Amino acid sequence: MDFNVPLKDGVVTDDTRIRETLPTLKLAIEKGGRLVLASHLGRPKGGPDAKFSLKPAAKKLEELLGKPVAFAADCVGPEAETQSKALKDGDVLVLENVRFHPEEEKNDEGFSKQLAALCDGVFVCDALGPRTARTPVLSASRNS
Repeated sequence: MDFNVPLKDGVVTDDTRIRETLPTLKLAIEKGGRLVLASHLGRPKGGPDAKFSLKPAAKKLEELLGKPVAFAADCVGPEAETQSKALKDGDVLVLENVRFHPEEEKNDEGFSKQLAALCDGVFVCDALGPRTARTPVLSASRNS
């Protein structure tokens, strides 16, 4: 997703990019998908930084969807795994900023596998936001 949105004092000041994802998210929810949403926000240096947290974006998404949206305090690891496995049909989980891990910008295969382990086989890339044509990319694979 493209939740790289402007924040001020921990509040989303322009939700355009989040709104642009709503048609895709609503369709997936309607079809019973269990949504695990990953994004980056800004360019944090040296690890987690509260001013680059996706928690405000998750809160805004919850408001826009009109349904609960869970938030994982990390994008990989035991907590994210537990939360993703607990999702029911139609549930939504937003992961913390992937850029809190330097492996994200290095295209690290191990990091990619950790993220993929949170999902059950369908990947939708709807991260192009309002800058380009609105055609989500869909890929399906089986985790082994």
